[in-house]
Parts: sequence; structure tokens; C-alpha cells
Amino acid sequence: MKVVVTGANGQVGQELCARITALGWQLIALDVAGLDITDEQAVSELLLKESPNLVINAAAYTAVDKAEEQVDLAYAVNESGSINLAKATATLNIPLLHISTDYVFEGNKEGVYQETDVTGPTGVYGKSKLAGDVALAKLNSQHIILRTAWVFGQQGNNFVKTMLKLADREELGVVADQYGSPTYAGDIAAALLTIAEKVQAGERIAWGVYHFTGLPYVNWAEFAEYIFEQAKAQKLLTDTPKVNHITTADYPTPATRPANSKLACGKIQQAFGIEASDWQAALLTLHKYQIH
Repeated sequence: MKVVVTGANGQVGQELCARITALGWQLIALDVAGLDITDEQAVSELLLKESPNLVINAAAYTAVDKAEEQVDLAYAVNESGSINLAKATATLNIPLLHISTDYVFEGNKEGVYQETDVTGPTGVYGKSKLAGDVALAKLNSQHIILRTAWVFGQQGNNFVKTMLKLADREELGVVADQYGSPTYAGDIAAALLTIAEKVQAGERIAWGVYHFTGLPYVNWAEFAEYIFEQAKAQKLLTDTPKVNHITTADYPTPATRPANSKLACGKIQQAFGIEASDWQAALLTLHKYQIH
């Protein structure tokens, strides 16, 4: 099994590479220096040369607020990059697994979002990701688009690390009117590789869009409180900040965040036997999160 991973230095990309290596598969790990996915010719030539069995696209422009200013760059990576990968993989008859986001939804629904719900992103990041998803699905029928949310892990920058860095403060204001699903990057990688193993085994794959996130659903303030509780329980902290629950209006940002990012994960469980991520379990080894 030969797998190309784009975005190999990202949170999920690094987890993918570690797991693929552990499986004994041949790995072609590519960061932006190794492959600029916005370069159609470079993508086509590399995939033709390497001839992998599978491509996993973990590359994306994810700077949600900066995207409001860097519109062209966001679309170049998230839409054009996806198109380039979809075209090249389709030509070579290679399945393409692709990571997407909760930001494709407006975030005003009551209850949880299903894969079939109407999309309606409000910001450039979500719009550019959705544009890439739609084009990719049309160009390569052998695709898995995996929507996830609130990603955190030992690698890269994320909310968990930010909270731990701010843990010496007496009080913190954290938004409490945005609900969603913290999702451990390692579990996202594991879910993608479960699908990859089925591809390798020649099983019939139900291609399409799937949701994969963590449970239970929480708001950001609740997530912060749990992080601090765990850090104290694991003796990483002696004292924890008081978390003041604030509103989105109290913490304005250039890009609008979805108030509801709760994604239903039943479809992926039924199709592949993949259970939702247990984000609380992923926080049991906080000392690995390299906060110092």
C-alpha cells in the first residue's frame, strides 16, 4: 500500500504519517515545500510519478479570520488545490480521501447537522472549503469527504494548547454560546486509515460525504473548564483560572463562527464501523501537549 499525504506537517497530517509508518505502508509525506497543491502541473506530475494506491488530502488554508483578507489565497488552496488533486487522482483512478469542516454550515440549526443538510457557509474559509468539496466530488467519484470540527492534538496550535498557556491567569473569558465537538487529531487520522484499510482490502466503499467529530457536544467555555480540570487532576496545574462564560458578541472576530457546529456521526458508524471520537480520553495525557 502506497499512500500520498498532503499537508503532512499539519495536526492531522502528522498523525496520519505516524500511523501509516506504523502500519508498514509506503508513505509519501508532502508539505507545501514538497508539493504546492495549487500548482496543477506539479500535482499531476507527482502523482503520475509516484502512482500511489491512495491520496489523503490534509492540506488546507485554515486561518479563519485571515481568510477574510486573504481571499484569493484561501480559494487557491481550498478550492483550486482540491480541484487539482481530484483531477489528477481521477485520471489515474486513485481514490481520494479529503478533510473538510463544520464551517460549510451556517450554524443556526436546532439539533445536529446531518451530511444531507443544506450547506450555507458565512465566511471565506467555509465558502472556499465548500467550493473545493463540491468540485472534488464531481471530478473524482472515488472520494471520501470527511467533515470534522474543533481539531486539537499534540502537534500544532489549537485550543487546548492555548488554554494551557493561559492557565496562569486568575480569570479567562471564554465563549459559551457556540456549541460543537472537540475532535482529537489522532482519531481523525485513525478514522481515515480505517477507510484506507478497506480500500486496500478491495472492499466495496460507499463513497461520499461523512461527518466525524468528538462527543460529547460542549461549548467552548465547557471545553476550557474540562481542560483545566484534567490539567489539575494530572498535577500539571496547582490552580486553575475561573472561566467566565461570555457571548460571541463579547468577543468579536473578523469571521463569523457557527453557533452550532454539532455534526451527527451515525453515517460513518453504519458504513465503516467508526465510532465518534472520545475527546475526553484524548486529554488524559495532557503532558504530551508540549505547552512549555
